[in-house]
Amino acid sequence: MLRYALIFFIVALIAGIFGFFGIAAAAAGIAKILFFIFLVLFLVSLVSGLMSRA
Repeated sequence: MLRYALIFFIVALIAGIFGFFGIAAAAAGIAKILFFIFLVLFLVSLVSGLMSRA
């Protein structure tokens, strides 16, 4: 699950780079939303992974 969150986080970053430079205004809005969603998913996966090890 952590792997998928990291992959989608990277995809969101790449989409954000294209969107923030004006290539597509709609892509920028979607990328911002995806960035925060996958950032939260990444952090949740990271914390749950650390909890399971302890």
